[in-house]
Amino acid sequence: MTVPTRLFVDGAWREPASAARVSLINPATEEKFVEVASAEVSDVNAAVESAQRAWESGWRDLAPGKRSEILFNVARALRENIERIAELETLNIGKPIADARDEAALGARVFEFYAGAVTMFGGQTIPVARGGFDFTMRQPMGVVACIVPWNFPFPIACWKSAPALAAGNCVVLKPASLSPLTALALAEVAHGAGLPSGVLQVLPGSGSAIGEALVTHPLIRKVSFTGSTSVGQRIMELASRDIKRVSLELGGKSPNIVFADSDWHRAAETSPMSVFANTGQDCCARSRMFVERPVFDRFVDAFIAATKKLIVGDPAKPETQIGPMVSASQRATVEEYLSDARGRRSKFACGGGRLSGKGYYLQPTVLLDVDTADRCWHEEIFGPVVCLAPFDDEAQMLREVNASPYGLSGSLWTNDLRRALRVARAVESGVLSVNSHSSVHVEAPFGGFKRSGLGRDLGMTAMEGYTELKNVYIAES
Repeated sequence: MTVPTRLFVDGAWREPASAARVSLINPATEEKFVEVASAEVSDVNAAVESAQRAWESGWRDLAPGKRSEILFNVARALRENIERIAELETLNIGKPIADARDEAALGARVFEFYAGAVTMFGGQTIPVARGGFDFTMRQPMGVVACIVPWNFPFPIACWKSAPALAAGNCVVLKPASLSPLTALALAEVAHGAGLPSGVLQVLPGSGSAIGEALVTHPLIRKVSFTGSTSVGQRIMELASRDIKRVSLELGGKSPNIVFADSDWHRAAETSPMSVFANTGQDCCARSRMFVERPVFDRFVDAFIAATKKLIVGDPAKPETQIGPMVSASQRATVEEYLSDARGRRSKFACGGGRLSGKGYYLQPTVLLDVDTADRCWHEEIFGPVVCLAPFDDEAQMLREVNASPYGLSGSLWTNDLRRALRVARAVESGVLSVNSHSSVHVEAPFGGFKRSGLGRDLGMTAMEGYTELKNVYIAES
């Protein structure tokens, strides 16, 4: 399998301006397997200027039908490369191969969706009191920077770049320093499928260095970022200097609410993967569970039994459900939370330790008797840890749910339709699933309330977010 290791600028592989390279570690073996080029500020300038030339010289003015055709070709090429993309992801970040294949297919599906959206995307005609003819136009912004995280590198790279490209922008894509491989593969496949040179650039490297250079570059019209809330705050500060457009998908501490009238057996059997999938490294992880007291004890027993059945191990094996954490430092961060929980005498119902042997593995951990003031309850851990607590009163439970500074996703389990509507309206989150754990749908907007960010990925809302809205009035006489 060929591993991409250089920058992708102006439609070709390029060495960085300096000789700097970053070693990538396979988290399942703790062994270095490749060195990847690390871009610097001069590389940012070259990529942005190339993207600007590509935008001005034709991409923004390309007939919608032709742009749609190219993006459909990209989607087909991605489907032909699903296995390669999945293998790169598993090697790079330890994602179980079955999940990596699903996410590679999701990336192709995203390009298909926006390829089809190109020719159905437009403005409005508006009757105005003055008479005449008034209409709106959606126009591309120019060059946009898309900065993606290490936990879902490929699908998020697709769901940021595809709507931006479909709307007529050019993209400079900045993958996380830990996970650059599938973003580089995306650019290679896309240009091989007919995407013109300069329309999509990929710059691996340090976020603190080239990320800030991208955000402050005068030719960048918008920044779309997924990552930590603290970095999102910094991006907003930098972007405010020239009123740059931003969309931010940030942290989460999502609730999982189970009422006694629900099919709580099914909830208990399926909920472990709502928090432990991707080794808990997911801003949508349902890491706070609120279970109505009449079924709490039985739910906990069933939840723990289901957790103990999860297959943790080699991510290259198709049966594996939980792989290693992405890095030694990320595992150490989670272990600090577990140490704090032990010090506060939380009950470890299962898990809490490492697996023997090589790899950055950590057992799925279930915590009980966690005080709402404890760090594990209210901070985003970003690891395989869940806190369960009983509730008696719906209103008090909702106050605790909404006490979190985050509001990204969550689940609600009930068979009472009126309650489902009432609670769904009350929970302060951008995404909520009823009797399900599904957070992401290509066709629907995805994003959060409060400190979980602003703006939306996916759906037609995302494509709108990569355009400027212009109003035009034509007088009758």
